[in-house]
Amino acid sequence: MGQPAIKTTTAAPASEHRPFGMKDKLGYLFGDFGNDFFFILVASFLMVFYTDVFHLNPAAVGGLFLAARLWDAFADITWGRFIDTRKAGKNGKFRPWIFRMSIPLVITGVLMFVHIPGMSHGFYLAYAYVTYILWGTLYSTVNIPYGSMASVITGDPVERTTLSSWRTLGAQLAGLVINVVGPMILFVDNKADANHFLLGAIIFGVLAIACYMACYKLSVERITLDDTEKPKMNLGKTMKGLGKNKPLIFFLIASLTFMIVFMLIGAVNVYLFKDYFANAKALSMVGLLQSCAVFVAMPFINPLVKKFGKKEVASGGLLVAALVYGVLYLLPNLNATQFISILTVAMLGYGVFNLVIWAFVTDVIDYHEYLTGLREDGTVYSIYSMARKIGQAVAGGVGGAAIAAVGYNPTLKAQTADTLHGIHTLGTLVPAIVLAVVFLIIVFLYPLNKKRTEQLAIDLAEKRNA
Repeated sequence: MGQPAIKTTTAAPASEHRPFGMKDKLGYLFGDFGNDFFFILVASFLMVFYTDVFHLNPAAVGGLFLAARLWDAFADITWGRFIDTRKAGKNGKFRPWIFRMSIPLVITGVLMFVHIPGMSHGFYLAYAYVTYILWGTLYSTVNIPYGSMASVITGDPVERTTLSSWRTLGAQLAGLVINVVGPMILFVDNKADANHFLLGAIIFGVLAIACYMACYKLSVERITLDDTEKPKMNLGKTMKGLGKNKPLIFFLIASLTFMIVFMLIGAVNVYLFKDYFANAKALSMVGLLQSCAVFVAMPFINPLVKKFGKKEVASGGLLVAALVYGVLYLLPNLNATQFISILTVAMLGYGVFNLVIWAFVTDVIDYHEYLTGLREDGTVYSIYSMARKIGQAVAGGVGGAAIAAVGYNPTLKAQTADTLHGIHTLGTLVPAIVLAVVFLIIVFLYPLNKKRTEQLAIDLAEKRNA
């Protein structure tokens, strides 16, 4: 269904901007490519680095993840409000911050994986706290402007879905590198190696910088309110609008819940394959197939969304993933190859959800503008990012506590049978239940189905033209 043109006031005449096209898609892809070199490295392997190299207790690591992510959640809000008070320059409002902050971010990322031999347990714990929290704070200074930028690159709902898909493709490419190449670099004789972890962090850091610069160069911000016409910032009006924004509220709940299970899967999979299947290298195949699942699904996302809608496509993917994880729980005697073969179907399911999820964000930003008349991309996106960080915090805290609760002991050559069974349950039954909950939230509580999303674009365009 065609959408009316959106009238906007830009910082430069519209003719000075090239039309939305492949450069924008590639630029946005490179942004999350750069983000996820470290985000996925941290999500998948930092816990095992802390437990097996620093020899920290898994529960203590979970406490660190919980504290750091809660701090980051509020840092996101602060940074989002700060960005919304800045004027757009000749390079836009959001892009310059990616350029300025990416190098400090990568440097702190590398420092997280520095191991100084012979230090005390207290030193390692303190070092982990300082470097991890600093990295998370700097991550906000890059990720908030990057995520907010999608809503000003284009106003067309289908083009925004395309950006969401390309962003997810960027994340999957980073995941492909980290999850396939990472285990080959990081582990020596099935054990985490400190020097190899540092080497991996440096390699991935250099690649991240290159991707951030590509994002900066290739992207164009087209929707920029003239400062003389832009409504004044009004915190009370903003908060009132956020409270009435039902799509945002239920999307935040669904996203937070999904992020909890997604992060938990990533953390538990390391122990599942390293200990339960005694095959850490199999993580490379998991990473490869996870990325392949997204590559297979990506060409079908736009046609499916055009026909059925974002909500409908995303919920279908979640249902498939939940059912497959339930099947895996009921089949505890599979070998690693059989397990991965079935797991690929689940990865395809939640891969579909990930391909669409960022387009949900631009919809709820538009709905906020429709309710309040305020275009606050940074604020709304930072609230979404805060929900993700809270999800990461809960996953980190629960994940570390759960690994400790099932009896994991890094000093043992082999874990007990009860511990292995507990790890298998954490890696199968728990994802099945939580993904089913997210499915129910999207289907029954999130209100922006295909018809209402299309009408929102029409209503918002009319309000802007009025």
